[in-house]
Amino acid sequence: MMVALEELPDDPTLLKRFLIERDAAWRAEHDAAIEQVKQQAITEREALREAMTAERKALIDRIKEEAAREMESLRERLEAEHKAVVDALLRRYYGPRQEKFDPRQLLLFGLTVDQMPLNPSSVEDESGGKLVTRRVNNRHRHGRGQLPDHLERIEIEHDLADHEKACPACGQPRERIGAEVSEQLEYFPASFKVLKHVRHKYGCRRCDHDGYRPNIAAAAKPPQPIERGLPGPSLLAHVVTSKLGDHLPLYRLERIFARQRVDVARSTMCAWMRAAGEMVRPLVALMSERVKASRVIHTDDTPVPIQSPGARQCRKGRVWCYLGDAANPYVVYDYTPDRTRDGPARWLAGYEGYLQADAYGGYDGIYAGGAVTEVACWAHARRKFYDAQDSDARRAAEMLALIGKLYAVEREAKELDDAARLTLRQTKSAPALAEIKAWLDGEGEIVLPRSPMAQAITYARNQWSALIVYATQAFLAIDNNAAERAMKRVAIGRKNWLFAGNDDAAASHARLWSLIASCERHAVDPQRYLTSVLATLPTTPTDDLVQFLPDVWQKEDAAAPPPAT
Repeated sequence: MMVALEELPDDPTLLKRFLIERDAAWRAEHDAAIEQVKQQAITEREALREAMTAERKALIDRIKEEAAREMESLRERLEAEHKAVVDALLRRYYGPRQEKFDPRQLLLFGLTVDQMPLNPSSVEDESGGKLVTRRVNNRHRHGRGQLPDHLERIEIEHDLADHEKACPACGQPRERIGAEVSEQLEYFPASFKVLKHVRHKYGCRRCDHDGYRPNIAAAAKPPQPIERGLPGPSLLAHVVTSKLGDHLPLYRLERIFARQRVDVARSTMCAWMRAAGEMVRPLVALMSERVKASRVIHTDDTPVPIQSPGARQCRKGRVWCYLGDAANPYVVYDYTPDRTRDGPARWLAGYEGYLQADAYGGYDGIYAGGAVTEVACWAHARRKFYDAQDSDARRAAEMLALIGKLYAVEREAKELDDAARLTLRQTKSAPALAEIKAWLDGEGEIVLPRSPMAQAITYARNQWSALIVYATQAFLAIDNNAAERAMKRVAIGRKNWLFAGNDDAAASHARLWSLIASCERHAVDPQRYLTSVLATLPTTPTDDLVQFLPDVWQKEDAAAPPPAT
């Protein structure tokens, strides 16, 4: 505040006091102003801090909410995937083996589809055998079926006692006027017999009397399956068929034989089977060459536990099967110590044609050369959509119905010749395949990643070029079920005998399985076939092995006269 000059006192003492008071007032005013500015700054800083805190809290709350939503979505997805995996495992080990799908399930999602009644031919295709249904109403069907004519009949006569033959009315003897005949099926346990080979020996007595060598000669003994071995061909065939055809472990056969007071150790029977496996090696090699002459080969594989000395667990070997076409109707099994691509690549070396298999990456090198064309399996693709039903029922039902159209065409084409079958596939299957491809491309863009449905769609899209190959040739099959059925014998046996002793034993089993499976493909009794083969194979030249191919042997056996009784 400015002060006029005339207002200042003339007295120095008063002027000094005035200035001191004036300075104190100015300082007080200045300090008050500074304090006011400080308080205003503090107030503004607190307000800014509160605003920033509120904004930060809102941002943190928003991040927490987004994280909670993402975690909940992830938890639901993981629970769905986990439930799908668990359900698939439970169905695999405890559920029914058939993958049944009712097309009426589509009605749950507002969709419609033509009714698909049970087709017996489709059931026979899946099972590999004739459809047999139980008799539901047998009120008007009494009795039982006729027993087979080839079974031996043993007549047992039942007659009245002499005192029962008298007529109760007049006492005269009654005459026989006929007989009532009924048949009863009986079982006579198989029995062991000892073949005593007596080889007569001849010598020259005169030479012996004169001090020369007697020139002794003995009758030759027919060649045996195992030289100087105990089993005859029939017993050896019985052991092989029992273990590899009927899935009986050797320790059970040991007990069965013991019930007839014949002691044969299981280790001995192991040696017999090894010898039989080595004996049939040339015959299986011939069958392999015939299979590789096929236009299409079906193949599959399954693990086999192999006992490892000193190890706590068995290691896994691999058994592969190769099925020839109708012109080469044989089933050949091959064993490899592991599942590397070397196994199928070595077996299929030189093959040119179509190979129908699953999506195992080990086959990629075989297809890369261009000589072998990959044919994928629609049953594998369908199974993945079937397993995804629990997590995505609507999409699974839609795809199962679309795949059902492909199989409906195959049932229709089953009895047609090659030209008509190919025309039907091009007319009906090709549009259905185009519809499936459009569905896969559309749904693949919107389905949840890593879900079972996404995995099924990805599998089908990755295999698409191989999945459509079957529609280009009449002799190709829509799926690889034939090879999967061939592997069932290994899986069933594995549950009984548990493991193979070593790699050589597993390879021997594979060769013997080849003969048994090929026999069953031609409805040939494997034990009867093996008995004949093991009896004569040791002395048969390699050029004459063709007579032991199951289909050739079957024709010659049917043309041979029946044995004398």
